[in-house]
Amino acid sequence: MTTNSGRSLTAPQLEEAVWKKSSYSGNSNGQCVEVAALAATPFAGMRAIRDSKDPGGPALLFSGPAVAGFLADVRDGRFDI
Repeated sequence: MTTNSGRSLTAPQLEEAVWKKSSYSGNSNGQCVEVAALAATPFAGMRAIRDSKDPGGPALLFSGPAVAGFLADVRDGRFDI
């Protein structure tokens, strides 16, 4: 497996990934996000995040702690969204 610019993977590289759609994703406004915990080396422990409307497109990669920290910040209201 190789990454594109070291930060994303393409669909063929993620064939084994088990994707979970966000409970906040809906059918309106096109806001659909999926996440997969990666187990295969060299990406074990990483999280892939993609647009569920484009499953054949790229996915962004983040460490597990980075995703957990981001979600904690969202829950704590640190972003103006």
